[in-house]
Amino acid sequence: MALRFKSPTRLALVLVGGFGTCAEALADAPGAIVIDPMVVTGAYTPTSTFDLPFSVDTVDLSNGTDGQLGVNLSEVLTKVPGLVVQNRQNYAQDLQVSSRGYGARSAFGVRGIKLLSDGIPASTPDGQGQAATLNLDVADRIEVLRGPAATLYGSNAGGVIQMFSRDGQGPARVGAQTTVGSDGFSKHHLSAEGGNAIGGFVLDASRMDTDGYRDHSAARRDQTFAKVHVKPDEDSRLAFIYSSLEQNNTQDPLGQVWSAYKHDPRSTAAAAETYNTRKSIDHQQLGMNYERYFGEATLQFNLYAGRRSVVQYLSIPRQVASNSQRGGGVVDFDREFHGGTLRWVQPVASVPGNFTFTVGADYDQSTDDRRGFQNFRGSQLGVKGELRRDEKDTATSLDPYAQAHWEIGNWTSELGVRYSTMKMQVDDRYLANGDASGSKRYQKANPSLSVMYAFTPDLRGYVSVGKGFETPTQAEMAYAPGTQERFNFGLSPATSTQYEVGAKYRFGERTRLNVAAYEIHTDDEIIVAEATDGRTSYRNAGRTLRRGIEASLHSDLSDHWQTTWVYTRTDARYADDFSQGGKVIDSGNRLPGVPRDNLYAELVWKPAQWVSMGVEGQYRSQVYVEDSNTAKAAPAYAVFNWRTRFEQHAGPWTFHQLVRLDNLFDRQYVGSVIVGDSNSRYYEAAPGRAWYAGAGLEYQFR
Repeated sequence: MALRFKSPTRLALVLVGGFGTCAEALADAPGAIVIDPMVVTGAYTPTSTFDLPFSVDTVDLSNGTDGQLGVNLSEVLTKVPGLVVQNRQNYAQDLQVSSRGYGARSAFGVRGIKLLSDGIPASTPDGQGQAATLNLDVADRIEVLRGPAATLYGSNAGGVIQMFSRDGQGPARVGAQTTVGSDGFSKHHLSAEGGNAIGGFVLDASRMDTDGYRDHSAARRDQTFAKVHVKPDEDSRLAFIYSSLEQNNTQDPLGQVWSAYKHDPRSTAAAAETYNTRKSIDHQQLGMNYERYFGEATLQFNLYAGRRSVVQYLSIPRQVASNSQRGGGVVDFDREFHGGTLRWVQPVASVPGNFTFTVGADYDQSTDDRRGFQNFRGSQLGVKGELRRDEKDTATSLDPYAQAHWEIGNWTSELGVRYSTMKMQVDDRYLANGDASGSKRYQKANPSLSVMYAFTPDLRGYVSVGKGFETPTQAEMAYAPGTQERFNFGLSPATSTQYEVGAKYRFGERTRLNVAAYEIHTDDEIIVAEATDGRTSYRNAGRTLRRGIEASLHSDLSDHWQTTWVYTRTDARYADDFSQGGKVIDSGNRLPGVPRDNLYAELVWKPAQWVSMGVEGQYRSQVYVEDSNTAKAAPAYAVFNWRTRFEQHAGPWTFHQLVRLDNLFDRQYVGSVIVGDSNSRYYEAAPGRAWYAGAGLEYQFR
């Protein structure tokens, strides 16, 4: 359902504040559980989120996604404050994810946020990642770290999203599931897992197909996953993890101009069909995690390697200069990547209280054999034509770090520093337009300090401060402003200072409230310099300022009712004037892609063990689409969804069914935006009312 409110901010605050007032009265029912999950993100050893002096949340998926489709992170991360996760309805470009404004500008994939899976990076050293590589079908939990403490994960860590896959446990079992729905959606899923005290395994494979809500947006996604873990002795654990993602000829509908969106939300830009815009991805990765205890100390070690191939057909017109010069209209690269982490966690008994010291280093390298071709051959459009780019791009990072966790009396502190180095090296082998070879090294020490005080056993208050920096990605460095054919090695990293103050409060054993306020000062923000003829170049602007408030409330109202409320307010603005494309962007303008207000609410009813029913609601305020704030902003909207899941047991068999309705009242709205699109195709329509139904079974061997 999409509704409009005259005062959405006031509505959000009333809802969150009002519910918080009555939560204490609802929290004292018998049979309550402690809402106090353990995380390792930010601390490296399992620690309660309630006892950490910074903003970190976890989404528990150990019992499945409870009525979700298990396709996109946008289904589950809406429960985390500070995050804005927008489903573009475009599998060629993946989700749009931002954390406190970081990553909102990304035109494809995820940038500015560190993505990890079982401790292994799903982001390249330059900060670009793809959320689709995080497989929800095998997820045990997802941990999300925000604020100053996230800078301890290196450059381009405006936030950290880390998925942990489950271990195979218990008697061996096999399962199958099929889900179908609107717009030709189908997902078929097979799984097998099991384990004992010595080790276990998880095997998983799925295929998702969709015709897409919009024209020219069909996609097929194949994912596989395999994990084997063993415990050679009581002091060690070893796991091997393999994953793959394959998308062949995923159609790209591009964005829409406002008039086309209003006329027909399902429409696509004419250029998408003229040039048959599409993208193919083949991604494979193998990783190893090893952990061993030496008395009270812990050694943690991982290695990974993989390959990724991408072929993408763009809609750059054949007659423009950028299609005949370096780059062309077809992106074609083969990437090889590898890296590892070595970490030592040492408790120190000689220090008063509970003191733990951690030292480690991360090494990551990604090498792209990158080619570009014209997207035409003779009169035929949307095909691979003449070579216009041939280069090897290598991004390498090496980050040593140290961190200390100290609990003494009612005080808890977390102090850390990470020295991040990222080197981008280009070997240009297409010399017809000159030699664009070169290299650039970015390096900076990022300190962070967080301090918490326990006022009572159920009330914590904390302050946190940290410095970070965000290097340009390979895509942002690919072209220099103007007509010169070279890499933009003149781009500087954006540097930031972050402040956060927050409180965590437990109402009895059933309800938990988190509140945080933050302020982020950024220098040399990376912004679009020019966007013409399908080629985008970037430059450094002046200062930006982000201020915000986050609040989340999770409550078991009774043995049968649960609720979640999440509110985020972000005021993100330019603090300096700057010029862009011949016009002045005024200080005080809002950063595009960042909604000011975001509210999510969920009510779940579980009348019996075999049924779960939930209603979800989400409100998002208007979103500016470019830096001048003069183009039509994507309007505010509110959407409501309904879901139900049933489960039955019969001996070794377990059966389950799913029914889901999204956008219950069939309202039309813009689900995501493409910031600063050179053709003013900023808007990506979200689907109207959509239905989904699924069924699955599982057999457990005795």
